[in-house]
Amino acid sequence: MAAMEDRWLSVDEIGKYLGVSSDTVYRWIDKYAMPAHRMGRLWKFKKDDVDAWVKAGGAAESNNMVSSA
Repeated sequence: MAAMEDRWLSVDEIGKYLGVSSDTVYRWIDKYAMPAHRMGRLWKFKKDDVDAWVKAGGAAESNNMVSSA
């Protein structure tokens, strides 16, 4: 069961988890160094890495973008 919790998440899944659009996720990867891993053409995320990034204020500067997404 723990293995399922630690699986790689897609852009859509991490966007839903954070309550933002896929476009916002791509913007955060590009401009705010959101922790993501490129697997072929796809971006994948570890929930724990993203949680730590958010707690460290990674998305704080881009909160204005969330409302436009």
